[in-house]
Amino acid sequence: MGRATAEHYARLGAHVIMLARSTDKLEQVAHGIVQNGGQASYYAVDLSDAEAVAATAERIESDLGTPDIIINNAGAGRWLPLVETPPEDARQMIELPYLAAFYVTRMFLPAMIARGHGHVACVTSPASYIVWPNACGYIAARHALRGFTEAMRREMRGTGVGVTLVVLGTVSSPYWSHNPGSREHLPATLPMLMPELTTEQAAKTIVGAIEKGKSRVVRPWFYRVLIALNLNG
Repeated sequence: MGRATAEHYARLGAHVIMLARSTDKLEQVAHGIVQNGGQASYYAVDLSDAEAVAATAERIESDLGTPDIIINNAGAGRWLPLVETPPEDARQMIELPYLAAFYVTRMFLPAMIARGHGHVACVTSPASYIVWPNACGYIAARHALRGFTEAMRREMRGTGVGVTLVVLGTVSSPYWSHNPGSREHLPATLPMLMPELTTEQAAKTIVGAIEKGKSRVVRPWFYRVLIALNLNG
């Protein structure tokens, strides 16, 4: 999903800056973007490490300046019952996505506010709103990201910095293979109700929400109904 979003923005003429732990994967994506006539830079960094993020942000400011848009898309976490979730997994699920979003945004936000424009988007799942069994640690972490995003939106009123929460259902990506045991705890009714999004559909949703300045976007649309029922239930 991150790759598809980077490629989408590159096609629109943006200079894409990518952050992740794997240098090889970053290099591969950046090379593809440049080969297709786009602009891309990448920085290998552990987004769960506050000091590493701060150092990387300083390099980006020096090399390229303050980004116009920040997309917090880092994520990790297995869907497991509470009693089967190792404490280390619980910690990692808070680090990615919530603390990663906090660290990255905090480093660039002052400059965005000072210049009077910018946009921050945080990508999450319906678990930020909907609760189901056997995914306790994951759901708690996603609620943290939602709270962070909505509180930041309040703080950014009148600054010229927009904030968007992008809520995406199941996306056809390597997430499931990287988080074994999770798909087995997907609520049984959801696959029948909602088809998986492709990574390109997810990217178009993210880019479109930012372009329109939406405070929140939910895809597929039926999740809006489930979220409303969950909040009112």
